[in-house]
Amino acid sequence: MTIQQLEYILAVEKFRHFGQAAEACFVTQPTLSAQVSKLEKELDIIIFDRSKMPVIPTEIGEIIIGQAKKVVSESKGIFELVYQLKGDVSGLIKMGVIPTLAPYLLPLFIQNFLQKYPKVQLQVQEMVTEDILKKLKNDELDIGLVVTPLQEPGIVEKPIFYEKFFAYLSKNHPLLTRKEIAVSDIMAGDLWVLQQGHCFRDQVLNLCDQDKFKRMNFHYESGSLEGLKNMVNRYKGITLLPELATDGLREEESGRLRPFAGDAPTREVSLILTRSFLKQKLVNLLFEEIQHVVPKHMLSNNNGKLVNFKL
Repeated sequence: MTIQQLEYILAVEKFRHFGQAAEACFVTQPTLSAQVSKLEKELDIIIFDRSKMPVIPTEIGEIIIGQAKKVVSESKGIFELVYQLKGDVSGLIKMGVIPTLAPYLLPLFIQNFLQKYPKVQLQVQEMVTEDILKKLKNDELDIGLVVTPLQEPGIVEKPIFYEKFFAYLSKNHPLLTRKEIAVSDIMAGDLWVLQQGHCFRDQVLNLCDQDKFKRMNFHYESGSLEGLKNMVNRYKGITLLPELATDGLREEESGRLRPFAGDAPTREVSLILTRSFLKQKLVNLLFEEIQHVVPKHMLSNNNGKLVNFKL
């Protein structure tokens, strides 16, 4: 049994196709198939049911694959430990970031981080929290930038900062006459929200009468905060924006922002990783770089009521 063979069966499990798995591993399909068969023969088991398309793991194959993920992860950890012992800041970080954070937070720290640590490779994917968690557990991502708490088994949460939300109003909206608004002022029929799958959507809907929202004649659910802003700019209505998303507003648009009275809705932004993750030095450096670029008042959760943004 070799690490390479274990990586091959993990690729087949991921793609459920020998040809695609071979392509991802940069080998020919006969080579990959032969190595998988050799491992099955050595263990005297069948890992994959090849009679089905796509191929699926057998019952015992599922167990072997689970153990293979741990072994491959630990083997990669040896290199990470050596890098840390040498004090070498290098390596690859695969990071998932939720869409309501990525356009506003990444430009603040990515360039500086890579200039400071030119030997580090940073691969970033934008995706919802559910997909980030899945890929973390499958070792397809190293870390995630998400809203917490999640309380997910096997996942470590490292809170970085706390971000308030503001109401963004259309031109001539009645609430513009107020310096600050209450959560109770938000009406479902006046609200523009993100599409399903976004944790931001759930918290926004929890602020209003969801039954009334369901009875509306027209629904527009955008995949981005920019889409919501455009709808508010063009039509009558209101949406919520996290603080970092308000920095790029034009002067006229900023004039249509309103803070919430009392305990403002707030989200906790964290780095998340699996408990077995070994690139601790890189994580700490990334954590420090993000904290360095966000406004200082966002580093404390004393600015408002912490809201649980669970999917």
